[in-house]
Amino acid sequence: MYCGLELDRAADRRGDRAWLESVRTTARVLPLWRDKCLVGATRGEPDFEVFLGMDGDTAVFAADLSTMELAETGAGEAVDVRRLFGTISAEEAAVLAYARGILHWNRNQRFCGACGGATESREGGHLRVCRECSKLLFPRIEPAVIMLVESSVERKVLLGRGPKGGFCTLAGFVEIGESLEDAVRREAFEEAGVVVGEVRYQASQAWPFPAGLMVGFRATAVTDEFTVDGAELAEAKWFTPDELRAHQPVFSKNGDSIEGYLVREWLATA
Repeated sequence: MYCGLELDRAADRRGDRAWLESVRTTARVLPLWRDKCLVGATRGEPDFEVFLGMDGDTAVFAADLSTMELAETGAGEAVDVRRLFGTISAEEAAVLAYARGILHWNRNQRFCGACGGATESREGGHLRVCRECSKLLFPRIEPAVIMLVESSVERKVLLGRGPKGGFCTLAGFVEIGESLEDAVRREAFEEAGVVVGEVRYQASQAWPFPAGLMVGFRATAVTDEFTVDGAELAEAKWFTPDELRAHQPVFSKNGDSIEGYLVREWLATA
């Protein structure tokens, strides 16, 4: 989910203001309010707009109306993108998530982190430039790893449970100076006290909530011994294929996550 965007991002045309103005006249505009999708007709001048790409001959823009009160927008409802999962197509979900992520970045990058000066939008909303020191600010992606840890002894996988909620796969953000594989091993040990050896890439998923990129792996534990950290995880447990199938609806209730893919792929070969 949120992957496979079919829009032509037209990155080579973003810097052409005249072209952007010409395609804007017949564009489709997606209105968002404080990271939520507005349902129903909207009114009012948006804070700013971002060019998302071309859907055939039709340009698609995202408009941010966050400084208005919800009632002022004229919309009937403001809905979280993830709440729409299951009711819209994968392509629609990808476009809305993309819009949410790029608008969030623009709204939170109005000032330069180097000198504090105000920034202005360029490249159709995909670049901001500081008016004081001319620093170029590009949208940032925050990579995170998510892993299904397998036993090297028998056919089972390790899942963890936080202080609240059910069991799920282990995950965490990648740190500076760290490879993706290193992040898998570190997070597995920090959260569950399990030592991981082999790490194998499986798939990735766009996760613009607000700026994530989820990179999925299978990892093989050196031994079945583990000790939870007591902070991020309250409990961990090894699951056999049958136990995992029985438990799957509980920890994989948010079917828009790559977690479900990792579990399904493992079960298919179990």
